[in-house]
This record gives sequence, structure tokens and C-alpha cells, in this order.
Amino acid sequence: MIYLDYAATTPISDEALDVYTKVSKSFFGNANSLHDAGSDAFQLLETCREELANLLHGAKEGIYFTSGGSEANSLALSSLIDAHKEKGNHLITTATEHSSVDHFFKKMEGEGFDVTYLPVDDSGRLAVDDVEDAIRETTILASIHHANGEIGTVQPIEAIGNLLQENNILFHADCVQTFGKIPIDLRQFKLDSLSLSSHKIYGPKGVGAAYIDPKVKWQPQIPHTTHESGFRPGTVNVPGIAAFVTSAKAVCDAIMKEGERITELRAKLMASLPSMITVEGDETHFLPHILGLRIANVEGQYTMLECNRHGVAISTGSACQVGKQEPSRTIKALGRTDAEAKQFIRLSFGKQVTMEDIDQTAAVFREVLGAYFGEGVRV
Repeated sequence: MIYLDYAATTPISDEALDVYTKVSKSFFGNANSLHDAGSDAFQLLETCREELANLLHGAKEGIYFTSGGSEANSLALSSLIDAHKEKGNHLITTATEHSSVDHFFKKMEGEGFDVTYLPVDDSGRLAVDDVEDAIRETTILASIHHANGEIGTVQPIEAIGNLLQENNILFHADCVQTFGKIPIDLRQFKLDSLSLSSHKIYGPKGVGAAYIDPKVKWQPQIPHTTHESGFRPGTVNVPGIAAFVTSAKAVCDAIMKEGERITELRAKLMASLPSMITVEGDETHFLPHILGLRIANVEGQYTMLECNRHGVAISTGSACQVGKQEPSRTIKALGRTDAEAKQFIRLSFGKQVTMEDIDQTAAVFREVLGAYFGEGVRV
């Protein structure tokens, strides 16, 4: 099987798995316990916290480990909004956020908040002027993803951060797809909070992190919670966190070299695709490991199933949306029709993908589409 669904999840690295096993055996104490076994686990946890913060150019006191990116999004957003709701009831986000963020803001609307969903252009890019126009005196917070997980379009985070800081508005970014793929600098981006996930960067599933600037106040969502400074309840997953940070350091160390390799893979595949395939996303501001495609008159579900039958694993978009009948919100936001949105497929690349895999994938597309249209297809 040629696996091209790394944006959904990645295989755990040997290094991360080895760390997980060793820490499970040697640091099994509860990090909140006062005996030596607990103290050893606590010290390892704090080392992990500091190392992850350094990768983000942030402070270790701002790192809160979670069960993943979705929980990091919801807890960071709710903790910040609750602590600052005396300012007003207006929130800003985009029409193309991850489902965890979109669902959160729908919930906030049900609780009486006024939410502005900013549009994007036909490449998925947000205009900074639209952010500025949306700001009100009652605006508490804006949540804008660093890059889209379906088409890979990267947003002008630094310019948005400067604008929001000037207007004293909290800024959260979902960085799950970008961490370890492109550099993230909390200071440069003027971010008050962000979310990360382990299983997108060759770490174990069920682990993630939120960052909240230590200078920014936040409110615990469950009173009297003791773990993670009150950010979330439950015994802390020290082995998972150690494996997560191990993976994070490895991908960040190789970020430039791997980025260049993935960019070459992406370009080779794009040059080999049949002519009826349209690339969705921004041509300049994009994540190299995500390639969103649309095939005219062919539903994405059919393409995905046929590719799977030929030994190539791709997706029809975000794994968190699988099973839903509605077309992709992201593709609809680009101005596509329902029928066009249902034609969408996503290929995403990672460490194990080779040039030979790309050649085989292009051949599979030509075979699948040739059989569908009953004739040869042009590149």
C-alpha cells in the first residue's frame, strides 16, 4: 500500500515508540504524586514542557498537554473567552476552520455570542482587510488556522497577529497541520494561544498540547482541577508526552530538508497528473505536504475507493468529516458548487513517500480515470 494520507495521521516513528516504551516502564509514577516515582515522572514532564516551548519560541509555563489537537482547540478557546467575556460577546473566525473549531463557535452562538465567519478567496486565502473590517469594540478573540488541512493554504498569520495585537484582541491559531512542517514563532506571530497534535508528526495518538501566553489570563473549565495547572483533568500521559516531544524535536530539526524533499514529490506528481484534474489551494502560500485535487465529473468517494483498490491510500478531505453527507465546507467556501465540492480528494505526503511511490500513484490515476472515461487520459 502506498500511503498518501499523512494529513489525517502519521505512523509513529521508531524513535518515538522506543521512548514511549522506555518511559512507560521507568517513569510510570503519577506526576502529581509526592513520592520519588511521582517526582521522577514530574521532572521528565517538566523537561518535555520546556523542550516543546523552546520549539515554539515560547515559555514553558504556557504549555498545557492535552489528549490531542481538538481538545487543545476547545479548551484554549473556552478558557480564554470565559476569562475575558466582560469585554463583550463578539468572536471572529473563518469559514474554513477545522471541524473542532467550527463546532466550538457554533456552540458559542447557541450561548449568545455573536460570531463573524470570515470568507476566503478562491484559493482559500484570508484577506487581512476583512479581519480589520470585522473588528468591533466588543470583539474578544479571533481564531484563525495557520493553514487549511484540506487544501494546504497558509494564512497571513503574522500580519493578522500584528493587527489583532494593536486592537487588544486575543489571537488563537490551530497549528496542528503546520507544526513541524513550516516554522512557528509565537513572538513573531503575536499569538496568544495555539494548538498542536502528536499524531500528525509521527508521535502517538491521544496526545497534543495547547499553548497560552503566561501573561494572558484564562479560566479553568472544570473547577478544582489539579492536573496541568487546572487546564484539564485526568492523570497526565507522561509516556505519550515524552514520545510526542521526541517526535517534535526530530521533525523540527529536519524541517527545511524534509520540506524541500516533499516539495519535489508534490511538484513531480502535479506534473504527472491527467489534465482533467484541478489543483485547489494557493499557488504561493501552501503546505507542501498537502495536495488538494478536484476531478471534473468524478465524485471523490469513487476516486478514493478506486485508488484504494489499486493500493494507494488517499482521502476525500479531513478525517474528522468522514461519514458526513454534506460537501466539504472548505471547498464550498472557495466558491465551488455542491457537486464540485463532492469531487474533492486530498493527497498528503510524509517521510516514507518516495519518488517511486509518486510514479506509481500517477500511473494509478491514469488507469482509474482512463477506465472511468473509457479512453486514454492526457497529462
